[in-house]
Amino acid sequence: MPSKGRIAVVEDETAIAEVLKYNLEREGFEVVCYLRGDEAWEAMAKNLPDLVLLDLMLPGLDGRELARRLRRDNSTAEVPILMLTAKADEVDRIVGFELGADDYIPKPFNPREVVLRVQAVLRRVQASREAEARGWLEAGPIRLDPEGHIAQVQGEEVQLTATEFRLLESLLRSVGRVKTRDALLAEVWDYSPEVDTRTVDTHIRRLRKKLGPEADRIETIIGVGYRMKG
Repeated sequence: MPSKGRIAVVEDETAIAEVLKYNLEREGFEVVCYLRGDEAWEAMAKNLPDLVLLDLMLPGLDGRELARRLRRDNSTAEVPILMLTAKADEVDRIVGFELGADDYIPKPFNPREVVLRVQAVLRRVQASREAEARGWLEAGPIRLDPEGHIAQVQGEEVQLTATEFRLLESLLRSVGRVKTRDALLAEVWDYSPEVDTRTVDTHIRRLRKKLGPEADRIETIIGVGYRMKG
């Protein structure tokens, strides 16, 4: 049976790593485990995984720095990251999303839930890639043709301003992944992070109104930014 994907588990607690490996392999995934962040970085730069399960507290190179490196390097920037950490408070959740995590699961966790989250993230990534290959960006019944400058909701064309179009395009290019307000300002308005982020919130409200019944697909991540649900 062909592998459903290659998962890199970066976790310094051997018992937890083994539980994750066992449950993921039962579902048909190929799994490789790393106990140190620096070892994981060196290995992943040579052999790219389909998804990274990443603990924040790691020896050698902590999870935050590893996530930063993965997102900064062009060869690894699009690899989904699902963070696992014993720190469950709001600050750490926000930091995880700001670093580019696709999902965040605090310890202790149910291994079955982790498997389901992994499968969901990989489905979103695959759907996004297939839509881009067809020339469209999609999230459910929201469709965008960047070249033709066409936006559709449930098959009906929606009239967007140039800024709203760029904002929707940015969100659709990262379906399932949190976009911080600063990142949206840089991508859509080419502003520096010092510019008032309320500009983003105002345009998100207008965009949601135009998306009508699909407005809730733009999810607010309190303290961080926004995420387009697939």
